[in-house]
Formats: sequence, structure tokens, C-alpha cells
Amino acid sequence: MSATFEQLLEAGCHFGHLKRKWNPAMAPYIFMERNGIHIIDLYKTAAKLDEAAAALKSIAKSGKKILFVATKKQAKQVIAEKAQSVGMPYVIERWPGGMLTNFPTIRKAVKKMAAIDKMSKDGTFDNLSKREKLQISRQRAKLEKTLGSIADLNRLPSALFVVDVMKEHIAVAEAVRLGIPVFAIVDTNSNPSDIDFVIPANDDASKSIDLILTNVCEAINEGLQEHKAEKVDNADAEGAPKRERRRVSRKDEAAEAAEAEVAEEAAPATEE
Repeated sequence: MSATFEQLLEAGCHFGHLKRKWNPAMAPYIFMERNGIHIIDLYKTAAKLDEAAAALKSIAKSGKKILFVATKKQAKQVIAEKAQSVGMPYVIERWPGGMLTNFPTIRKAVKKMAAIDKMSKDGTFDNLSKREKLQISRQRAKLEKTLGSIADLNRLPSALFVVDVMKEHIAVAEAVRLGIPVFAIVDTNSNPSDIDFVIPANDDASKSIDLILTNVCEAINEGLQEHKAEKVDNADAEGAPKRERRRVSRKDEAAEAAEAEVAEEAAPATEE
């Protein structure tokens, strides 16, 4: 369901930054200035949100991963909840430098976390000294905080969704370098030139962030459901010929048995 103009207005998506802090590249998305603050054109916000949602739905439908990134305080909880609801990876703590451009190293750290978990299950952990246990536990907690939310990300994501492109400029730069499409909520003080799908809106208000992410994640969920349906249809299509072949073979067997019975009845009786 697309966000309406009234919903965007109520959530405060139209409030930009002070005029003196604006980025001229955002001019096409600014409706007017009021009391020294730029007001974002919500009709363009709604159109761009629909465009981004459709693209994200298509990515989800193909079974690919979308990485959500927001390390600012007012966006952390929203990102975590929405990303978890659609089973997508997310980063809400400090962005690990090189997470995309040096992905194999990040995967090694995730595997280290899994190895520590295995130690605690197979009894190896119990044989360590108290000091070693403490060190490993601290290391595990640190890894969980920064990488726990991307533990299931086994390959590079197919898209990046960012809240506040200025704060997450390192993540955006890495995605651009690797050619990964970037979707972002972009405020009037930001540069939209590196963003593939710009959603012009207030990136500070939690209501604004929540409304946009709700719409985006609904579209992603629709894509995931269609992906599941396609897998079921494909499985049925593959199984149908086998079932048909079994039916045919049973028909043949029945026909042969009937023919044999008729032939037996038609044959002249032998004298005893």
C-alpha cells in the first residue's frame, strides 16, 4: 500500500533542514521555504517512494538480499524491527569499514563467532581457564554487537537501503564502488548524486523514517511472498510429469492385464 500525501504530511516527512544548510542538488525536490526552513515536495516524495518500493519488491522477488543501514539514534530501532520483519540483514551500530569492499574478511569474523558458539556447545569452552573464558566471551559479545545482524549474509547484498546518506557516507561509497544499487531517504542537506533511488524526506524524525520503512518493507514482503509462490509452482511443475508418467505406466499395466485375461478366455480349452 502506497503512502498517501496526508500520511507523509502527518509524519512530518516534508520538513527539510535550514536554508543555509541546504545542498543545491536537492533543489528539484524542494517545494518552498518557510521560516528559513526548506519544505520538501511531498508529491515527489510519494512518487519516488513508489518507485523505490517497486524496485525493492523486484529484488526481493528474485530471492536476493537487501542490506539496511542506519546508525543514527532515532533510526536504529525502526531499522532493526523492519529489517527483521522481512528477514533482511541490517547494520545499526558503527559501520565496519570495508564491510562490502573487503567482504571476505567480514565473513571470517562472522565464522569466528560461529566457532565460539560451537566451542560452548561441544564442551571445549568448559576446559578453558576462567581468564580465557572471559576473553572469549568478551570477543563474542563484541562480534555479536557489530556483526550479529548480518550473520546470515553469505554473499554481497544486491541493494543497500540507507537512512541519512551524510552519516552513512562510507557505506554509500563502498556500494557505489562495487556497483551495488543504493536506496536512501535523502534530506535537503544531502547530496543525492550517488543515490540510485532517492526518497526525498525528513531523515531525522522517527515518524518519517517509520512511515517510509513501513511502505518499503511491505513491498519487500510482497516480493518475498511471490518468490515463495513461484518456488512452489516450479516444484509442482517439475513433479507433475513424474506423476503423469506413473499414471500412464499404471494404465499400461492394467491394459496388459486385461488383454491377457481376454486372450486366456478366448483360447480353446485343452483336453484333460
